[in-house]
Amino acid sequence: MGENAVILYRKTEKTMSNPTGTFICKLDSKGRLMLPADFREQLGGQTEEDFVLRPGLHGTYLELYTIGDWNRRRDVLMQVNTFDRRKLDIMRKYLDGVRRVKLDASGRLQIPKDLLERGALSKDVVIDSMFTNMEIWDKTRYDERVNAISADELAQGVEDLFSSLTFNL
Repeated sequence: MGENAVILYRKTEKTMSNPTGTFICKLDSKGRLMLPADFREQLGGQTEEDFVLRPGLHGTYLELYTIGDWNRRRDVLMQVNTFDRRKLDIMRKYLDGVRRVKLDASGRLQIPKDLLERGALSKDVVIDSMFTNMEIWDKTRYDERVNAISADELAQGVEDLFSSLTFNL
């Protein structure tokens, strides 16, 4: 974005498809993740639809997408020139491990065994809601990643990210 970029925020009935917050959950012995009631409530009717899971792009965690968010990402990826071998190989690697999943009647998300392993998930899990997707982390790894940034580094990073933006709320 340019130095004088402007971010416009228009209040709509539904401004984003992911819940807001960080949620601590438990994974049962069968790989089912019980999603907290507040998390499900924020998702609303999306809990009836499919979700998409994939290995984390920037570490050992899983990315969770609502089907709507995944389809928007898919639409962008469909524009990649598949005659370019390198781009096709990158896309193939990016899509490796992708799974469609659903919540069961009890509000649990069944995580496939291979993704449990790739995400190194144990019993205590954190779901962190980002703006474009949600992340599922082993709680110990999540705490390590979050605590690796000091309060001063966070303040500087936020300043670097947002100092040139104007928010018209």
